[in-house]
Amino acid sequence: MNQLGRVNYPLFFALLVLSLALVTSVVHANEAETAAPLSKDEISIQTLNDEMKALTDSLNSASGDEKDALQLKLFQKNDELRAQLSNAIRSKSVNEQTLISQVEQQQKYIRSATLYLESQIKALNVKIDEAQNEERLSLLTDYQDLQHYLDQIVASNWQSIQWLKELGLDETAAEQKLRDLVERRLRLLSASVEFFNQQLGTVGKQLSVSPESEKAALQLSQLVIKQRMNIAVESMSTLISLGDKLDIDTAEYKRLQFEVTGSITQDLLNGQVIAAILTTWSNSLWDWIANNAPQHLFQLLVFGLILFATSLVAKLVRKVVSKAVVTKNLNLSHLMQDFFIGMSGKFVWVIGILVALSQIGLNLAPVLTGFGIAGVIIGFALQDTLSNFAAGMMLLIYRPFDVGDFVFAGGVDGKVSHMSLVNTTIKTFDNQIIIIPNSKIWGDVIKNVTHERIRRVDMVFGIGYSDDVLKAEQVLTDIVNAHPSVLRTPEPNIRVHTLNTSSVDFIVRPWVKTDDYWDVYWDVTKEVKLRFDREGISIPFPQQDVHLHMVERDTTA
Repeated sequence: MNQLGRVNYPLFFALLVLSLALVTSVVHANEAETAAPLSKDEISIQTLNDEMKALTDSLNSASGDEKDALQLKLFQKNDELRAQLSNAIRSKSVNEQTLISQVEQQQKYIRSATLYLESQIKALNVKIDEAQNEERLSLLTDYQDLQHYLDQIVASNWQSIQWLKELGLDETAAEQKLRDLVERRLRLLSASVEFFNQQLGTVGKQLSVSPESEKAALQLSQLVIKQRMNIAVESMSTLISLGDKLDIDTAEYKRLQFEVTGSITQDLLNGQVIAAILTTWSNSLWDWIANNAPQHLFQLLVFGLILFATSLVAKLVRKVVSKAVVTKNLNLSHLMQDFFIGMSGKFVWVIGILVALSQIGLNLAPVLTGFGIAGVIIGFALQDTLSNFAAGMMLLIYRPFDVGDFVFAGGVDGKVSHMSLVNTTIKTFDNQIIIIPNSKIWGDVIKNVTHERIRRVDMVFGIGYSDDVLKAEQVLTDIVNAHPSVLRTPEPNIRVHTLNTSSVDFIVRPWVKTDDYWDVYWDVTKEVKLRFDREGISIPFPQQDVHLHMVERDTTA
């Protein structure tokens, strides 16, 4: 009962009068008793009564905080008196008539306090309903104290009835009245809990769709409703425990307590509670099916039709885009073509899925927000993949090579067989497939061998110093000009290039189509060897002359 220290109502004065009457009655009873020796419990009870009378006398001259402290002390002493009465009844150390008189005075106190608290709670309820939300929060603190004390008073009533039954009195009528009181309060509290729970759902829906200017008032209203429901649930929980002791069927109230709070207690193991929960859930399920199933089935049908239409539109868009990007006027790379074709289909699918989700009542704002947050998380997790993707975008924009080109990229020579925004597949000249991440290609030197339409074949041929330079030059010119794949424009370039250590080197540089590069290179090399042999022109190769000097032996020694 320490919570009463916060209550500043006339309740204190009403209970004070009741306590004073109780103490006066007990003192008179003690004076009427014989002067026989008192037991320890009797002495304790008489001492507590004397202390309570002294506190009551002090209250007449006290004021302010001092009066509040004395009032709280008086209630604490009454709790100690009840604890002492419990010990005395259990040990039977005090005269039964004295104990019965004490307990009956407690019952009078409880009945008067119950009536007074119920009237105060009713009046405070009216004030709360009429007050603004800002005022309600302060009133709810007092309301919670009154409810808590009323619950304690009701629990004390049950305890007093049990004491009187132990003392041999028939308390059947009093116990039935208490049972009726508990049942009435449980019905009232359960109805309040259900009402507040529905209000919370309504305010929650309003909060989700209301503008920012109205959210503050709704949040305050939500806070007030939560506080009122918590008070009702707490009081109902206390009365449920008391109802179990009075053999009241509390399964439905326990079910409501579980649904509202979600707290799992040992009461849920009770078969009746489980049956009540399952019955309520099944009824709610069937009601939901009856009320919402046709609408949701229609929404699912629309959802499926939209997805089916999206698939058809995506295929159509891909075909249109694939035909558009391959036109020669655009001159797009294969990677760019694949990119546009793939993205066109994916874009249609994204729009179709969002439209389909909106048709089933899904709010797209949280979904898009979730995608954004997921994108950030995935971005941190896939940094290397995203760097490859960024490099693929650079390859897409700058087009250093395309599918079918012969390149040197990422340290690999070969023909580009496939490109994506993440990696590039190169087939080497010995028919190996090598997949290279785009970040490695973009961060290194890229050599595109087949990018240009024509190429120059660079060859070097050497003759001996004793050979005719002009004749050799003429032979090389004839060989180059005679080849059908050598272009006349630009003109071939044949010149004496270097006077090497063991040869006179000619550069031979004819221009050819890119596709004819290696044919010209191999054909000219072969023909130069054959013609030089026929014309008597030597092709020097590295050699060394070794000169030996003989030293005569000295025979005079």
